[in-house]
Amino acid sequence: MAVDHSLISKSARCTLLLWSWMLLMLSFPSSAARLSRRELDLVIRLPTEPVDADADEVGTRWAILVAGSSGYGNYRHQADVCHAYQLLIKGGLKEENIVVFMYDDIATNELNPRPGVIINHPQGEDVYAGVPKDYTGENVTSENLYGVILGDKSKVKGGSGKVINSKPEDRIFIFYSDHGGPGVLGMPNSPFLYAMDLIDVLKKKHASGGYREMVIYIEACESGSMFEGIMPKDLNIYVTTASNAQENSWGTYCPGMDPSPPPEYITCLGDLYSVSWMEDSETHNLKRETVKQQYQSVKQRTSNFNNYALGSHVMQYGDTDITAERLYLYQGFDPATVNFPPHNGKLETKMDVVHQRDAELLFMWQMYQRSNHQPEKQTDIFKQISETVKHRNHLDGSVELIGILLYGPGKSSSVLGSVRAPGLPLVDDWACLKSMVRVFETHCGSLTQYGMKHMRAFANICNSRVSEASMEKACMAACGGYDAGLLHPSNRGYSA
Repeated sequence: MAVDHSLISKSARCTLLLWSWMLLMLSFPSSAARLSRRELDLVIRLPTEPVDADADEVGTRWAILVAGSSGYGNYRHQADVCHAYQLLIKGGLKEENIVVFMYDDIATNELNPRPGVIINHPQGEDVYAGVPKDYTGENVTSENLYGVILGDKSKVKGGSGKVINSKPEDRIFIFYSDHGGPGVLGMPNSPFLYAMDLIDVLKKKHASGGYREMVIYIEACESGSMFEGIMPKDLNIYVTTASNAQENSWGTYCPGMDPSPPPEYITCLGDLYSVSWMEDSETHNLKRETVKQQYQSVKQRTSNFNNYALGSHVMQYGDTDITAERLYLYQGFDPATVNFPPHNGKLETKMDVVHQRDAELLFMWQMYQRSNHQPEKQTDIFKQISETVKHRNHLDGSVELIGILLYGPGKSSSVLGSVRAPGLPLVDDWACLKSMVRVFETHCGSLTQYGMKHMRAFANICNSRVSEASMEKACMAACGGYDAGLLHPSNRGYSA
């Protein structure tokens, strides 16, 4: 007798599929074991049955947005964060569930041609309006960020006092944009944000049962080094970074580029990785697009379509099972995108870019060129450029000389520049790394946002078991007589 399949209930069909999966597991246990928990969810859904985009929506969406720099030359970082805020608000996240860290010295800066306005695209609209001033100025610190993540108001000093009061069923999205270096992310107020400190905070948050899942996007040079070899896979946290552990990330929408900012702008408006994920989100239906689809799209665009001389390798760490989920669970859903299919707004355009650490010099050079009818101002700007380049040369030369003093001219460059195999952490002893940086800055001056690139050298000094006393002697010999107060750590966001 023929079976009328229309009489079989949906639940009965799901049961049949579940039994089929169980038989598969019994017959081929190694294959079944490779199914992720989210792939297993799909096993009991017929291909003809629509995916219920709201099925996993439980709890509250939270977000933390961090611009880790200051100064008009770093305009792009705060523009990235403000843009992200507007995207999340349009997606339905509530202001009370979004915590913003930004120095807030751009919108009203005397160099800003549109007072009170920040844009993140050459033809972009204002992204500054309505952005909450949760942690600004001196309150943009690593310690405050840790307190906010943990939801611990006792660990927060200044600012709005807003923290992530998330519950076990909630999801958290974190976006950070700034300069970085091996094992560190910059902050406008010292100290740096060190990789192991961040991982420890994430572990504490997980142990507290304070979220269901978390997604983290990081824009910075060598940002992969923040997670390489130390990011656990069992924290229900997925991380994607703008670059791997050894390469820089890139600024874009800068003067002279195509597309170029409006002619009155003298600074870069955005960062390649940051604008890639946000412009992707704005041109897709996030109830259809998955985290994995965005990762692949952003990876392609941030590589500048496989031109790694002007692009970087977007990386992923942690719990990659989360990539099967829909993006709206973290970024919300803008009804205006309801008719966008998953790849409708694919952005194929190759981008003009500038090295993150050179964007500052580009900005100062633009100031110099545009002051050609003001000789006194031009002289002052040229002096600032000269001092910046001089300090960069001082940092490079000091690290090189310290290496020679510690290891001899024959081994210095190979030891300081050594790169560990993929999957290994930057350094064995993170406390040692902090102490070596502290000793160096005491005698040789602030690393600044440029000098963070030397963190790998300090990590290798630790890995080779050099004592702090030996490091101090080498620093004193290399930098004796240098004014260590020049470009003090508090001025890491220095710009002209």
